[in-house]
Amino acid sequence: MTDYGHDLLFGSFITPTNTAPDRVVALAQLSERVGLDLATFQDHPYQPRYLDTWTLLSWVAAVTERIHVAANVTNLPLRPPAVLARAAASLDLLSGGRLELGLGAGGFWDAIEGMGGRRLTPGQSVEALDEAIDIIRGIWDADDRSRLVVDGTYHRVDGAKRGPAPAHDIGVWIGAYKPRMLRLIGRKGDGWLPSLSYVASLQDLADANAIIDEAATAAGREPRAVRRLLNVGGQLTHAASDRLLVGPPEQWAEQLAALTIEHGFSAYVVMGDDPATLTVVGQEIAPAVRALVDAERGTASGPGVPRSAN
Repeated sequence: MTDYGHDLLFGSFITPTNTAPDRVVALAQLSERVGLDLATFQDHPYQPRYLDTWTLLSWVAAVTERIHVAANVTNLPLRPPAVLARAAASLDLLSGGRLELGLGAGGFWDAIEGMGGRRLTPGQSVEALDEAIDIIRGIWDADDRSRLVVDGTYHRVDGAKRGPAPAHDIGVWIGAYKPRMLRLIGRKGDGWLPSLSYVASLQDLADANAIIDEAATAAGREPRAVRRLLNVGGQLTHAASDRLLVGPPEQWAEQLAALTIEHGFSAYVVMGDDPATLTVVGQEIAPAVRALVDAERGTASGPGVPRSAN
């Protein structure tokens, strides 16, 4: 068993299509009404069919009251980390502490290069993400009166002023699958955010968890410091491409509870733009999963911690 004891979170993964911006915002507002904790959006700045994700996050935060918002995940090669840090802290302050920072190393390099970004190899992109995290956390550390210096190969700041500090401890959630990225998450991340459609088996999840845990321990961190999040498909009645989630909603609840207790996942983000699906997840599946996990924890490891984003 690998339950890390985190409170359970549930969210939506909404396509930021610019042909129907009102519908995108409405889906985020629906996510809040049906009890979801997160509204997330993919970030592909080179995609002309999509709204700019950071503009959208600001708008959604302004027209909601409780739900947290996040990019799933931020395209780092086109978002300079020092500027990104200030944007994230600013939105967190404006929203009353409702911004989480999903980060990705990049992948569609032709498109990234076409938008003026630098093409990197997989190894270089991991190093760039590592440097970016140091810059982002350094900018947020407003209590440190020294100027920030990070002399990286791909991201540098030389005497940057720090601040503002965000309203809460923003979670840095990293989308990744390969061992080197997983080790980076263990050392420096607050969360691991893969998509189930890219995972072949439960054993792959267990193997990745082990890499993260080992890296966290080697860095002097508790493995539970890294929340395990999971993007899951939006079809509730058949397996679709996810393979590990099958059957009707009540079976989803049982399987998600098992993923929490056996593999430590504690946040589930449902991909898709179907209002009925989001409603079922928020009003039926999420309460059922919480009840099952609370019952298991009550006999195995005590009650869960209070609900929070990290």
